[in-house]
Amino acid sequence: MTADHSRHLLPVALLVATLVTAVAAAQAPPSASRRGGPGDEPAGAGGQGRGGFVAYPPRAPGDPAAIERGRATYGVNCTFCHGADARGGDGGGPNLLRSSSVLDDQQGELIAPIVQNGRGAMPTFQLSREQVADIAAFLHSFPVSSRSGPSTIDILVGDAKKGEAYVAQRCASCHTTERLRAFAAKIDDARVLQQMWLMPGSGGRGPGGAPPPVVAPPVTAVVTLPSGERVQGTVHRLDDFVVSLVMADGTHRSFQTAAKNIKVEIRDPLQPHKDLLKVYSDPDIHNVTAYLASLRNAVKAFR
Repeated sequence: MTADHSRHLLPVALLVATLVTAVAAAQAPPSASRRGGPGDEPAGAGGQGRGGFVAYPPRAPGDPAAIERGRATYGVNCTFCHGADARGGDGGGPNLLRSSSVLDDQQGELIAPIVQNGRGAMPTFQLSREQVADIAAFLHSFPVSSRSGPSTIDILVGDAKKGEAYVAQRCASCHTTERLRAFAAKIDDARVLQQMWLMPGSGGRGPGGAPPPVVAPPVTAVVTLPSGERVQGTVHRLDDFVVSLVMADGTHRSFQTAAKNIKVEIRDPLQPHKDLLKVYSDPDIHNVTAYLASLRNAVKAFR
């Protein structure tokens, strides 16, 4: 082979070598320590993503005290929208167990800006960085492959007698013991029972997609027109500009709330519950749940 031929073949050999190296690199499995990117499938059992690598390796067990604090804070502030099991609730919040912000988060550093600043329809929450870190610890205690969250948490740790006293002081004006007993008798799962009394109708669906055991009463509104006419119906849509009502006969009427001399009075049966969400202490929540569970158990024992 002549020198000229060698000079012509050298660039070709280099090109072939480069292509071989690139193909080998593309076929090589990613590092086992790599976390999944936006195109990766969520880790299933064993945390395996595409190509057999560990997309989200199991986390080390968190601090039990932080997890318990986070569970309580989450229950008061987050369950209505995200569900008791963090898979999404009746308030329309997304599944947090598959959220990239939660999966990539370590100690609340990615969750805190969302909680404290809001995002989209999610409002801001006046929670400290430490409280958000506790919520993160609670969410991280769920196995990545879990579909229902941890089921071994015993939340019936309160004092039923103290719960009875609290209910007599704060709730008896609206709820009789008989009504509370009938309410509690419908709910077997203690976690659902707790969420349902905190915010009725927000406990999600039961096994097999069954309807929730308690349906929240509808929000109604009374619109007073400039003529003095009062129009009352169930709220179908409400924003800064329009209120749309469903009338008793099923028809719809809409009103521009920015118009002069139009008064809109919202009647939300759950407003007292919503107001109390900011007042409950963790012991209050535990104690009332224990009291309602005792009413439920008494009904079952009688049967």
